[in-house]
Amino acid sequence: MKTLHFDCFAGISGDMALGALVDLGLDTDILRAELRKLPIKGWNLEFHREQRGGIVGIQGIVDLGEQRDHIAHDHGHEHHHGSPEHHHVGHDGGSGTHQGGHHSWKEIRALIENSPLTPGAKTRALDIFTRIARAEAEVHGVPEEDITFHEVGALDSIIDIVGCAICLDMIKPDRITCGEVELGSGTVTCAHGVLPVPAPATLILCRGMPVKTGGFPKEMTTPTGAAILAATVDEFTTAGSFREIKTGYGIGTRRMERPNLLRVSLREEADVPPHGDWRIEELVLLEANIDDMSGEALGFLMETLFAAGALDVTFTPVVMKKSRPGTIISVLCPPKKLDTLRELMFKKSATIGFRETEVRRLSLRREEDTLEGEWGAFRRKTVFYGEKPLRSKLEYDDRARIAREQGLSLEEAEERILTGLPKRKEEAAHGG
Repeated sequence: MKTLHFDCFAGISGDMALGALVDLGLDTDILRAELRKLPIKGWNLEFHREQRGGIVGIQGIVDLGEQRDHIAHDHGHEHHHGSPEHHHVGHDGGSGTHQGGHHSWKEIRALIENSPLTPGAKTRALDIFTRIARAEAEVHGVPEEDITFHEVGALDSIIDIVGCAICLDMIKPDRITCGEVELGSGTVTCAHGVLPVPAPATLILCRGMPVKTGGFPKEMTTPTGAAILAATVDEFTTAGSFREIKTGYGIGTRRMERPNLLRVSLREEADVPPHGDWRIEELVLLEANIDDMSGEALGFLMETLFAAGALDVTFTPVVMKKSRPGTIISVLCPPKKLDTLRELMFKKSATIGFRETEVRRLSLRREEDTLEGEWGAFRRKTVFYGEKPLRSKLEYDDRARIAREQGLSLEEAEERILTGLPKRKEEAAHGG
């Protein structure tokens, strides 16, 4: 199982999360191209190799030049409103202020919803912003729809949040974990005065997380950073058996006595039960009968559910009352994703209710590796029964690429690829 782990020993902020994810080896040109799908102008995203405490990582910087942030609206002018949100001292050092103006939650939500971002990135970005809006609404005692952001509404913070959502969609981990989160200590200067760390919104967003304070004399976890964790982490844990694949570091601007770093790890977890043959999970199955959604709408719903953490989504054709053709939507999910998927079923599908059943899933362990062949790199997934390789399969996208390039059928492309690929040590030993 491919797991992404956040190690927030020095806290987390949006820019540090973005830098750490990029340091895993993501293509920054693809990231910028995806971000340019947002109708915002006057920005440039730069990444620099920096060092803190002898450790090298990536520092992400949104350069606005001399321009103020600008969101392109259909009616052709900018909106700048008063903000009920406190203005936090930034985790990335300096003056602690983010560049840009004020944007309402309605504006930011419309900006993301109407963009051509991938469904996965769009869902994650909206989830992060929604959590911040709810926290701010609770702090200030106002309706969620009336929230106007200041810090997180600035252009650079929009880039940080949406950029992280895009990165996570590019990585596509099977699950995301996190250890104990450092919040810092001291005070933070807000629009409403000086308040103790953690800031009010951060404290709300960190509910249910294992946190600690006092490790640093500054604010180390910002509302943006806390919201990223709240929206994406499946489990807060430091235990586990895994194989480290790649490690990335996000660099904070502020120089401190202790390294101001965020570490992320891409891991292959050895999630094998005691008997060693298969994995057992306690999951929830959501099912709804629907007869008034088009095929396109159902397809979009499937993408949205997968992006929000569904483990499996299937459609089964049925005949419903009055002999109308319909579809059973079946969604398999871990308990921690249940509320998010319930909300999507009610909001994104035509159902007015669905059934829930607790189920047990047994599955074999699988690993993914990349091999170099005559026509480039190919991803291969191998299924194991206990510790013994059972069968392997090449990734469809790689087979399809060669089939198109060479004018072959999918089966012919796979046969030719396999003849030029090295065998696993286990396969060679058994003559397979």
